[in-house]
Amino acid sequence: MELAKLSGARLARVRGETGNVHVGVIREGELTVLDGDDMLATLERGEIRHGLETIPVLDAETLELPEPWELLVPMVAPETWAAGVTYERSRSARMHESKVVDVYELVYKAERPELFVKDAAGRRTVGPGAPIAARSDASWTVPEPELAVVLGASGPLAVTIGNDVSSRDIEGANPLYLPQAKIYAGACALGPALLVPESWDLQYHIECRILDADGAELFCEGTSTESMRRSIDELVEYLKRDNPVPPGSVLLTGTGLVPPDDVTLTPGQTVEIRIPGIGLLRNPVAAANEPS
Repeated sequence: MELAKLSGARLARVRGETGNVHVGVIREGELTVLDGDDMLATLERGEIRHGLETIPVLDAETLELPEPWELLVPMVAPETWAAGVTYERSRSARMHESKVVDVYELVYKAERPELFVKDAAGRRTVGPGAPIAARSDASWTVPEPELAVVLGASGPLAVTIGNDVSSRDIEGANPLYLPQAKIYAGACALGPALLVPESWDLQYHIECRILDADGAELFCEGTSTESMRRSIDELVEYLKRDNPVPPGSVLLTGTGLVPPDDVTLTPGQTVEIRIPGIGLLRNPVAAANEPS
């Protein structure tokens, strides 16, 4: 079965009854299972060649699939990077939490952005439905809903939803603790699908909800990538400057949504991040030392 170009399509990684992983393309309430599991090669090719079968999508946002099909993290990135202080709200929140406030004001106004490694080889990254984690030695953990960009050999290829889970109390104690606040098991989530934009000039609305164990809403807020101080092109240019970032890597572009001080992620809660056009990324919260 031959399908059209990828522009405007959503792609996912799925596993079926045989245990084999496939790339799938989602259009009009159906997922067409492709012959192969190489998401990067599919994106770089820019078109879909071989469709094996078509299965219904039970939920257009979460991309829930009928059994035995399982939705996986859409990209196992060789490296995942993150940008910080790209929204004014993030600058204010990090100044509020920190004992060294000037550093965040300086970064927000500086020509050079804040960029840091979030993960490598997908070891700390989960997909839709899998648990994200609150670090065991942190007292204030928050989700950071972000637009994430998949990078190819020559530039951005697709976007998805990212959650840069962070221990704000650890970073706030000293900015040099940033790696410990940001890099631990279950501290990143991606999904549910990759969107190949028809235009890279599009802006995206981002909404985040935190629900307690009974489903009651603890936090709900939205923002737009229009509020980003830096462009995707600028962040990518700085990231790849003198830095051999491998194709298939993911860049989280920063957050404009920060829960209030009295909200912290605890086991039993659920985080939902929605970006229209991409979908809804839903993850339960667990302790970092709990098995997934």
